[in-house]
Amino acid sequence: MKKIELEIVALSHSITQTHSYAVVLGEVNGLRRLPIVIGGFEAQAIAVALEKMHPSRPLTHDLMKNFMNAFNIDLQEIIICDLQEGIFYSKLVCVSEHDTVEIDSRTSDALALAVRFGCPIYTYDNILESAGILMEDPSGKKKQPKEAVAAETGGAHDDLRSMTVEELNTLLNEVLDQEDYIRAIAIRDEINSRKRGR
Repeated sequence: MKKIELEIVALSHSITQTHSYAVVLGEVNGLRRLPIVIGGFEAQAIAVALEKMHPSRPLTHDLMKNFMNAFNIDLQEIIICDLQEGIFYSKLVCVSEHDTVEIDSRTSDALALAVRFGCPIYTYDNILESAGILMEDPSGKKKQPKEAVAAETGGAHDDLRSMTVEELNTLLNEVLDQEDYIRAIAIRDEINSRKRGR
């Protein structure tokens, strides 16, 4: 399978969910975005590295990087390799002098390490097709929802159930413009749940 390179384009706080964030990955030289819901601690770990902040004591991901460096292990790349029931699965591709090893990782941890090592982030086309959002292209084409990513939505889900599909599509475009990717995930879930129910 061909790997598609991604980059972190945004770290968004959820308006609808307390203590929830979405890290938004963008297709390099493409229009697709992949929002992934993460917790507050993981968002902080990514933000600290993106902003090149230096805490007085090493955070967990800094410790992991220091440990790997001490044993001459390099993080070559991370791959978001699977999506099952709304959960993304990732692996770290680590290289030492004698070996290359793939290690299972939570996606949020993999991203926090990727930022620290400056290594590329990849996924596969089928994951972008099923969980990505197509952003507006230069020709003015509207954003299109893709297949759903499961996300906990709390009470917001009930509001969505009372809306028509046309209203949901309009709302999806509005929340994407506001960069509320977590709400966009919930709306996409509702739209696709109705499509599957036909």
